[in-house]
Amino acid sequence: MLTSIVGTNWGDEGKGRMVDLLSEEYDIVVRYQGGNNAGHTVINDKGKFVMNLMPSGICRENTVNILGPGIVIDLEHLYGEVQKLVKQGVEVTPEHLKISDRATICMPYHKLLDCLEEDRLRDKKFGSTRRGISPVYADKYMKKAFRMGDLLHLDRLKERLEGIIEWKNLTVEKGYGHTAVDVEEMYQWLKKYGTFFAPFVCDTTEYLIGAIMDEKSILFEAQLGALRDIDFGIYPYTSASTTLAAYAPIGAGIPFAKLDNSIGIMKAYSSCVGEGPFTCELFGEEAEALREAGGEYGAATGRPRRVGGFDVVASRYGTRMQGCSYVALTKLDVLSYMEKIPVCVAYEIDGRRVDVFPAGIEELNAAKPVYEYLPGFQCDISGCRSVDDLPKEALDYILYIEGVIECPIKYVSVGAERDAYITMF
Repeated sequence: MLTSIVGTNWGDEGKGRMVDLLSEEYDIVVRYQGGNNAGHTVINDKGKFVMNLMPSGICRENTVNILGPGIVIDLEHLYGEVQKLVKQGVEVTPEHLKISDRATICMPYHKLLDCLEEDRLRDKKFGSTRRGISPVYADKYMKKAFRMGDLLHLDRLKERLEGIIEWKNLTVEKGYGHTAVDVEEMYQWLKKYGTFFAPFVCDTTEYLIGAIMDEKSILFEAQLGALRDIDFGIYPYTSASTTLAAYAPIGAGIPFAKLDNSIGIMKAYSSCVGEGPFTCELFGEEAEALREAGGEYGAATGRPRRVGGFDVVASRYGTRMQGCSYVALTKLDVLSYMEKIPVCVAYEIDGRRVDVFPAGIEELNAAKPVYEYLPGFQCDISGCRSVDDLPKEALDYILYIEGVIECPIKYVSVGAERDAYITMF
């Protein structure tokens, strides 16, 4: 069984929590795109974990976790994640974690360039996490990046490093007027963390080929959501990678494989970190109440998330782009305080009602939300574990969403804990 777990919206939908839950049924969990610019929060019997690069199946002792070729890896950040996991009692060994030799390394100068450009843009900034993701993906496609496999040959890396940093300093020094990047400092950085991670680096493609031949089950874990995809998201307010389920086998290193299922993760309301159009956004006291109830602060950055009611237009589009077999609806319990639940049912653009998600940034910038309200359930549902436990209004809300996104909802989470969910069918 090959299954992808993907976000249907702006990211931050609760993918890590669902990967942690469903990984019990899988032998292998693979992260296949992105870097440490987003976080997956997992709460289980070992404690609370916020992971940016580490696959969310790492907390399960019998699950093999893989960082695929589509990933960009900040070695220093990943090292910090490993140390935190070990401190909390999670074993991280080369048998438990395997890193593709084709995965790209995010260097300190990528982070520097990210920060310098955001500072230059000032009020026109993209809302970058300043973690070097766009610069490192740019270098990957310019064929001027380092890969994890290079860490196995550090003695042969210095000459190439000198050439690339000479090229980088044309931008850092002459473009931004910043102090030059130092070759020796970068080499020692690679050496320090490369020595630690070398035992984890291997040909993960061959490993996964063997796993498929042995009929092992594989779960593919995505970062962010469909609306942050580089091709099909809200460009240019996107990530630099492909966040769609269709990319999972490619980013995992097994492009010949075919998915059996795509599970879309979707919040019972909307949230967004960063800049760009967010049509359904709520403001003032209504927004603050929802943000506080949902704990809507970025797992990677701590930034307050923008929030809004459930967005029918964006969610239906995201569900289609992800090719969802079914959906897991998260954070339904957060809405318990509401007397009436806001739902953005359509957009208004230049006086026209629009039900299809616009591709162009100008249309999205002009879009205004058309809000309707559904009855609230106004009771604590965090203890519900079956469909029969849910109050009628909560069940009606689930069925409403299922209808408008045109996709069945299989799981509904009613709390952050591993067992706080309901299986609908």
